[in-house]
Amino acid sequence: MNLMEEFTLLAFDDDGRKIVDSTRLDYTLGGAILLELALAERIEVVDKKVVVRDPSATGDELLDQSLTRIATDTKSRKPGHWVQKFAKGTRQRVLDDLVAAGVLRAEEGKFLIIFPQTRYPSAAGGEPVVETEARARMRAAIEGTGEADPRTSALCALVAASDTSRKVFADLDRKLVKRRLKEISEGAWAAAAVKRAIEEVFAAVAASGAAVAAAAAAGS
Repeated sequence: MNLMEEFTLLAFDDDGRKIVDSTRLDYTLGGAILLELALAERIEVVDKKVVVRDPSATGDELLDQSLTRIATDTKSRKPGHWVQKFAKGTRQRVLDDLVAAGVLRAEEGKFLIIFPQTRYPSAAGGEPVVETEARARMRAAIEGTGEADPRTSALCALVAASDTSRKVFADLDRKLVKRRLKEISEGAWAAAAVKRAIEEVFAAVAASGAAVAAAAAAGS
């Protein structure tokens, strides 16, 4: 599972409903793509701009297409630009991949009897094994005191950035979760280039969350 798939599984409950608003989910997935590329040492952030370090393929089609978009752009762009660009269409693509892999199933239905709605419950019933494993890795990191491995730390960083920790870790002490996610995100698990990418991704996802809150307030 890549970061996009793991976070998507965490972002849906066992009935296949989202536990996070669409905008925040999509921006977080856009950020996950950048973090995967940074972890793979394909990109870095220099002077607050995304720079391709290595244009070679990763073997992941979504990541490789995203890397090509960055590499062939005629301008140097900030991470927030790519978070926004990659947010479009990524969620459905990741869900389709999880369905094709037999992890989830697509369940067509109606919302309020009228509007078409697709849910994505586990294909086997209950929580998917890969989601349970991802959750267990993060839980061990949160309840521990040391550093977590890079991939677990990156997933923790995405949960923190998306402000979904209360729902992902509903049974854990909130203060502990908040403190440990901050410690893990800021730990020495990532190279400086990745840490700069994370900081910029955090800012972009936070901005999307602020936009959602503002829109909700305006409509109330």
